This record gives sequence, C-alpha cells and structure tokens, in this order.
Amino acid sequence: MTQSTNGVLIIDKPAGLTSHDVVHRVRRIVGQRSVGHLGTLDPMATGVLPLVLGNMTRIAQFYLKSEKSYEGVIRFGFATDTYDAEGEAASTPQELTLSLGRLRQMSAKFHGIIEQMPPPFSAKKIQGVPAYKLARKKKDVVLQPVQVEIKEFELLTLDDSQASFRALVASGTYVRSIAHDLGQLAGCGAHLQSLRRTSVAEFTLEDAHTLEDFDGAVKSGELESILVHPRKLLPNMPGVTATDENLTRIRHGQAVNLPELSRAREVKVFYGQRELIAIATRVAGTLFHSKIVLA
Repeated sequence: MTQSTNGVLIIDKPAGLTSHDVVHRVRRIVGQRSVGHLGTLDPMATGVLPLVLGNMTRIAQFYLKSEKSYEGVIRFGFATDTYDAEGEAASTPQELTLSLGRLRQMSAKFHGIIEQMPPPFSAKKIQGVPAYKLARKKKDVVLQPVQVEIKEFELLTLDDSQASFRALVASGTYVRSIAHDLGQLAGCGAHLQSLRRTSVAEFTLEDAHTLEDFDGAVKSGELESILVHPRKLLPNMPGVTATDENLTRIRHGQAVNLPELSRAREVKVFYGQRELIAIATRVAGTLFHSKIVLA
C-alpha cells in the first residue's frame, strides 16, 4: 500500500471542469481517495480551488465560512435561466442605456448583509434535491431568499454592454445572483459573462498551480514543493511546537499544558517545522485537548 499524501493544494481551476472533476483528477494522479475541496466553483468559473489531501481533509471544518474574492465580467442586455453565460436567454434583448456612474449607484445596493435569491440552477436543496436537478427537468424551482454578506462589490469599467467588477463576499453568496439582480435594476437584464476566484480565506492565486503542474510534481517526486506550507494554514490561529512528551500525549488523545497560549481558544500544534499534528481547544486555564489529531 502506498503512503497517503497529506497536505493542502491550491489548484487554478480551468473553465469547463466542475470542482468534483478536479477532485477526481487529483485523486487519480496522487493515487488516493482521500481528497476534498474547500468550496465549489461553477464549471464556467476559473481560479482558486483549495484541495485537502489525506488527513488534511479533517481541517475542512475550519474553512466552512471562509470569505472569497472574485473578479469577472457582467454582460448587460439580457438575462439567462442560469444567471450566467452557459444558460439560455430568459429575457428579450434590450440595449443598455445607463452610464457606468449610474450602474455604480445601483450597485451600492449590493453591499453589507442583504437578502439574496439563489439561482434556480444552483446546489441549494429543495426537500433534499439540488435545485439544478429540478431545473434541468423543467420542474418548478421555488427557492427562498437567504441572508448573505457582500463585503465589497465594485464595478470597474464599462465597455459597450460588458462591465468588469471585483467582489469580496462571505461564504454562501452567489455572484451570479448579483449579476442577475443588477440587470433587473438596470431594466435590461444581465448575466455573469465570466468569473475568476482570486482568493479563498488565506489562499490566493499566487499559491495556485495548474493540474499539469501538480501531475508533473507528483511524477518528479517534488509534490511537497507545491503544497501549502502547514505553518501558513489558519493564520489567525496561534501555533505552538510540541515537545516529544506532548507529542505522545496528543497522539493518545490526552490533554496537554500549553502555558504560553493560555488565552487562545484554539491552537495549531506542530511537531518540527512542517508537521501539523493537531488542532487543540482550551479546556481550562493552560490545559488544551485535541479537537482533531492529524498525526
């Protein structure tokens, strides 16, 4: 049996693949089943797709509410049934007559905590069934608005009917819905023409590698060089290096004293420079107990 590869890998997802397609390819390249991702990207979208391999799948719980940043293009003139360029036209084409300044005024509505209607072609579940499966069968999709947080949404340029933008949003926000709703406000319809995710939590495009890069690194035995250094993970959580004695106690599920981190609620515990062995939670005073053990 081959040894499991443990780590965090950031893939620059190409257009045309689902997030699961990327996971499947990475599983095949690395030769193990234990691979997951930290946040779905639509097939048409590109950019940052963090993957967790081996025992690092256990840290996914700490990224469930990660904020994400995007850049992309909204095309005004007609809406689509999927709210993006892959769908069918859902409104009569109309010319955009508004200026960039006027569109910016309208886009101010998409800031802060707002109620947002998810797209009918989305993974939101209706009585346990993803909405997109119902939509593909031409069944009625009755979704409820959800509360989301848009930390930044800025229109940058307007070229004919296409506006470039950048956005910073909390987890669960649909950028497709922002494009669709802005088109409704503009009175001419709109949809998401293109989308590129530039960051998820602490991971950015600078950390990202192509699937081809990953394949080459595995074949050349240099996989560790493109994995995220464990010390860079969860930067808002303090880290401590375990002694040999603490290492044994942690691996046996026993509580340990970490006096220098007595004020922290959760801490990362390392052994040596690279090995993240646990996430520990403070029990009382300076006593910590492992929430998850990774080694």
